[in-house]
Amino acid sequence: MNSPAEPTDGRRAEPAAPGPSAAPDRPDADDRRAVTGKRRIAFAAYADEDRMPGLLVLLRSLALADPAVCEDFLLLHPGLPDSAFDAARRLHPRIVPRAAGSRLDVFRAAGYDTVIALGPGMVVLGSLLPLLTLRTGVAAVPQPGPGGERTVRDDGLLVIQRQDVTDAVLDALAEGGEDTVDRALTAAGLLEPLGSRYDFPADRLYDDTAVPESTVVLHFGEDRTPSAPARAARERYELDDEAFRAAYRVLPGPKHPELLLHCALPFPEGGRAPVDLVRQVAEVHRQQGRYEEAVALLSAAVADRPDLPRCHETLGISLMALSRYEEAEAHLLLATVSPDFAARAYGQLARLAWLLGRNEDAHAYAREGLDADPADGNCHAWYVRTRPAAVTARDAGPASAAEQLAHVALFADGQENAGDKVLPEAVRMCFGPDTGPGRWHERSVHLLVDEPALEELNARRGIVVGGGGLFLPDTAPNSNSGWQWNIPDDVLDRITAPLAVFAVGYNVFDGQRYRRERFAASLRALVGKSAFFGLRNQGSVDRVRELLPEELRDRVRYQPCPTTVARHLDPGPDDGAGRDDTVLVNCAYDRAGLRFGHDYGHFLAETATAVRAIGERAEVRYAAHMPADEKFVHDLRREHGIALPVEPLYLFSNDRIRELYRRTRLVIGMRGHAGMIPFGCGTPIISLVSHPKLAYFLSDLDRPDWGVSVHDRSLGARLAERAAAVLDDHGAAVADVHGRQEHLWSVTRANLAELRDLFGLPDPFPEGPRVPGPRAAEPARSLHLPDTRTK
Repeated sequence: MNSPAEPTDGRRAEPAAPGPSAAPDRPDADDRRAVTGKRRIAFAAYADEDRMPGLLVLLRSLALADPAVCEDFLLLHPGLPDSAFDAARRLHPRIVPRAAGSRLDVFRAAGYDTVIALGPGMVVLGSLLPLLTLRTGVAAVPQPGPGGERTVRDDGLLVIQRQDVTDAVLDALAEGGEDTVDRALTAAGLLEPLGSRYDFPADRLYDDTAVPESTVVLHFGEDRTPSAPARAARERYELDDEAFRAAYRVLPGPKHPELLLHCALPFPEGGRAPVDLVRQVAEVHRQQGRYEEAVALLSAAVADRPDLPRCHETLGISLMALSRYEEAEAHLLLATVSPDFAARAYGQLARLAWLLGRNEDAHAYAREGLDADPADGNCHAWYVRTRPAAVTARDAGPASAAEQLAHVALFADGQENAGDKVLPEAVRMCFGPDTGPGRWHERSVHLLVDEPALEELNARRGIVVGGGGLFLPDTAPNSNSGWQWNIPDDVLDRITAPLAVFAVGYNVFDGQRYRRERFAASLRALVGKSAFFGLRNQGSVDRVRELLPEELRDRVRYQPCPTTVARHLDPGPDDGAGRDDTVLVNCAYDRAGLRFGHDYGHFLAETATAVRAIGERAEVRYAAHMPADEKFVHDLRREHGIALPVEPLYLFSNDRIRELYRRTRLVIGMRGHAGMIPFGCGTPIISLVSHPKLAYFLSDLDRPDWGVSVHDRSLGARLAERAAAVLDDHGAAVADVHGRQEHLWSVTRANLAELRDLFGLPDPFPEGPRVPGPRAAEPARSLHLPDTRTK
């Protein structure tokens, strides 16, 4: 599950831009780089006590020239006391001191994949972002030498890909001598030349010679006096701490969240910080899950100030995340007074009213938002969702609640995530063929479970929560549980109907920050209350067990996502008959910074290479699970001149989604359900791993080679090679899928037998597995034309 089912605020961040750095070594950030292959990048410099003033100039220039970049800064030193780094820590939130014998130890920087080595004699005048995207060798600027030859200076800028630094290179560096780095790189063939703008010697500028405008890094030596303009360029960064902080705060454009907090906080005592700065800081707190801090800042800022709609909007959203709904509604209403923010605020008000079960109010708020901006997609989605006819259709059911199972899940509708449409039906199919309202009482996982809702749940035969990646902190955040089910602990404790958590996933992204305390407490209560607690991959089982006390860990078990056994739940045509000669590709863009880091351009170029190669064997089409997924198609066409036909799965019925995946020859997918659904239909898959859950699934299948990290340097070649292997021996690939699926089905059958007894249900599969039988081959019906079959 990759996205919220209900509409969001309609704003979409530019996915291609690198997101906030993960800071995975910190206790509030998940570190799963070993699973996703995500690169860890650091800047580095060597400084002794004498060079520390120059290092501080470098740090200031780095932040002011690249305000949206904040990677670890590895500070190599000859054994200085920890207090020697206090001044550096005041300038940068991620200083990592490490004792070293010399600057050349930067080649041995354990824990990092890419290291950008700078020096205390350098100042940064422009953006270093292009250097963060480099992937091979050791990049440096060859400088003119006395004999006219160009050499890489030992103290020059270096961009080191540590996987390319062999023992032979380290041995050559250890030998020392003149031009150590140049000799080592030349002998190994590792040098990737950079333009002079990335390491421009200031001593090449005399008298009043200006610094070239293209200069990114200006390098001051120790022997010669540079020109007055060069000295002036350096002096711009010789600031005291407060002047530096003030200079950073007023920079235009995007700022890195960690740097912004570091330079803005604490606000001066007794003074009043600018309101816009307070809002920016509060927004960072909100985005990183620190809702209490956001509320505290904004509550003080908007006191007796109804004329700050943007602040009231952020405050209202933060209060909603704390489940302080009445206060949130008041502030969001204040935000509607501004025409610039009215539609957005009404969209949030519609969502808030819906969370509380006030569908008529939600519909009215959505209508107000459309009056303010008829083109607002979020308000339109809420307007459609809360129409009386739609609500009545979802609530329809028999008079006897005792014959129903309650299903608490994320229910997608409209043009929302196709995987989240297929999944709830697949869960219900595990319990029998009747998946409609007569058998099931549907309740969105995001709705507040209040007293009337508790009565409704307890009146049912049992409660099934799941499946999908519901253990995710920032999709519909609430303080009642810290994950997606909006249920307070005291209400959970009063559930009397048998409770089963079924095929739920731990969906936290690699590098994502969240506060574990509330989630862990809710998790303990949930596991203790549940009669069955099954998670959809072993990775989720392990992660959740880490958060539980010893006595509860054994209650967490493995229950595969039911979409992965779709052949047994919903027999379609024989797997060998009637496949289209197509390969489907899917990508995901939610939380793109956490998915791609600085590697989106690399990913796009490599997949373009793969698409061209695969296109020589089969027609490549694009499977969009959400409208936002189509960014890949637009970027691929714009950047690489490749146009792909699009299958808008978000517009398809569940049957048509399964049929499309059943009839293609191969699916290359980034979304979890772009792998699990086709696999469940018997179709070979290759996963584009940008989230741990994809690797977890493949590990459960004992087929890690079915996945390729989006950060893999040889992504294009690997995809093309593996796709060719599948297409060349497709029958064997399909048989392998079937064989892997048998284990998932046996686990599911065993768990369902236990759940059948728990809920007092008959066996939905008394005659054994429901798998497709052989049939005569027939031409594949095209899914690329309107469906004209009679329903």
